[in-house]
Amino acid sequence: MKLGIALLSMVACSMGAVAAPLYVQDFESAKDGKVPEPPAGVMVLDGQFAVKEAEGNRFLELPGSPLETFGVLFGPNAAAGNEVQVRILGTKSGRKFPTFAAGLNGVNGFKVRVSPAKNAVELVQGDESKASAPLAWKSGEWTSLKLRVVAAGGGVLVTAKVWQGPTEPADWTLKLETTGLPAGLAGAWGMPFSGTPIRFDDLTVSRVP
Repeated sequence: MKLGIALLSMVACSMGAVAAPLYVQDFESAKDGKVPEPPAGVMVLDGQFAVKEAEGNRFLELPGSPLETFGVLFGPNAAAGNEVQVRILGTKSGRKFPTFAAGLNGVNGFKVRVSPAKNAVELVQGDESKASAPLAWKSGEWTSLKLRVVAAGGGVLVTAKVWQGPTEPADWTLKLETTGLPAGLAGAWGMPFSGTPIRFDDLTVSRVP
């Protein structure tokens, strides 16, 4: 089941970590085959994204071909102080695996990237991996990705976590201190290397108090 705007707000308040969401898109009011446009929708950078429905749930789907990297941008423009959370579903095909990510600060900002072929979750800037941790990913299950960028001293602190199932881990999986980043939008990316579609849902951007 999806978390609605009200429930997301209650969860955020109960955790005491983030304010009410600045942006939420669950695609429930979007039309089949269409992509809702900004500001409430998403900006397609490349790829044949379309809204689909399965088992009573609407989501944004990226087809399984061509085998390139595709993404969308969404939410408010910011340099630091925001958090993005996205649910993504991908499936493997034989020994081929998808790769997918959620990010902040635009195309060249930081992303938390799930790399099942490596059994890892990575913190990447642009296309360069900056940190990684082991990840036991299960094909065909929704994966939640969360990334936060906040000011820290003279630079920024980037933290990320990934989980499957209803329970969010208390601790951040990856942490990195770096210099300031340019302002940019949040985003979600998919690389359908397995040749199967990748689904995106419950896109949320929140301001960190």
